Amino acid sequence: MPWEGFDRFLDFTAVADLLSGYNIIQRLGTGARSQIYQVVHPETGQVYALKRVIREPNEDDRFLVQAITEFEVSSKTDHPCLRKSFECKRIRRWMKLVEVQVVMELVNGVSLERHRQTDIDVIVDIFIKVAQGLDSLHEMGFVHADIKPNNVLVSQDSSVKIIDFGQSCPIGHRKERIQGTADYIAPEQVERRPLMRQTDVFNLGATLYWVLTGKAYPTMIQKGSGDRPDIAARAPRKAIPTPQEINPDIPTALSRLVMDSCADRASDRPRDMKHVIARLEVVQHVLERRRAAGEAALKVTEVAEPIEPADRDPGERR
Repeated sequence: MPWEGFDRFLDFTAVADLLSGYNIIQRLGTGARSQIYQVVHPETGQVYALKRVIREPNEDDRFLVQAITEFEVSSKTDHPCLRKSFECKRIRRWMKLVEVQVVMELVNGVSLERHRQTDIDVIVDIFIKVAQGLDSLHEMGFVHADIKPNNVLVSQDSSVKIIDFGQSCPIGHRKERIQGTADYIAPEQVERRPLMRQTDVFNLGATLYWVLTGKAYPTMIQKGSGDRPDIAARAPRKAIPTPQEINPDIPTALSRLVMDSCADRASDRPRDMKHVIARLEVVQHVLERRRAAGEAALKVTEVAEPIEPADRDPGERR
């Protein structure tokens, strides 16, 4: 074996037995304390994604717990827009949990964060599917609690997949620590109040705001210079530009839905994903009538920082 390939061989053999019965094809990426591999079952030939989460020295087990939570929630799902998990392995040393491995559905898609859509017809269709997936999750009794552009994958065939259920929890659950992503976090997440269906409505609305405008919706969390985020006072609603104010081509009904979804009080938001879907379908009909009248397809303005294109074809595997 050539010396330049020997290190790669050692690296492969080191992970070849990550999970009994699965062979490693390639590493797909890394996340918070995790690595994701493409694996294959040698008997069936079925290909999966495998998430491996390892505890760092002197670290608590929150990332391991999140991996277990992801399995416990997503293993119960059957909706085509929710990524499903199939197997979870907990590895202990001296009675201490040190590693968790989760075998999941392999998704060939690119996140909205990596590829920000600009066609409004496409955007509305994507978010109807996201809302349908979340509605199914809510019917199971869970909230996702971390909907953001990086957790929505879109495939070349226009299928949509919601991923990463590590922060999911039962509806009505109150978390001990602030969890969420700064640009999409709901007020009740910051204030550690019970999380409801409307929490996902806020996360979805803030995600849609970013996709339509390229700008982050101002939440109660500001990105600080250290590990701990800065909690800010809620921005006055009148000071927050609506999507239509940023881009007049955005339909009024769509702009209003975004701002209603991001209302400070959960009671002022659409009460569930069924209402979000109904309002998105109204927007869809408006766009269809415009196209039927011969109007050109609407595009959103590229006002965000350029997003690097996916480096895999047909899509980013995760």
